[in-house]
Amino acid sequence: MDIKIQSIHFDADKKLVDFVEEKVGKLSHYYDKIIGGDVFLKLETADQENKVAEIKIKLPGKDLFAKKQCKSFEEATDEAVEALRRQINKHKSKK
Repeated sequence: MDIKIQSIHFDADKKLVDFVEEKVGKLSHYYDKIIGGDVFLKLETADQENKVAEIKIKLPGKDLFAKKQCKSFEEATDEAVEALRRQINKHKSKK
């Protein structure tokens, strides 16, 4: 699975990029037809929970999307991946 990671308003360090790639890569265990994914890590400026992770997964004929905002990028990524896992299971049950 091809994963593209973009950090907006900051530079992501290698440790964060590796963490995100590992978490998003695990989605292929649930559905082997995933084509790729785009991850956007944003730094917002409003409150304490200013770290946003947006993940879009490309499936044949459909895209799945999740956006979560938390206190850390790791926590936001975990929650977004969990939301995508539920969406993938729902998508598989419809087929």
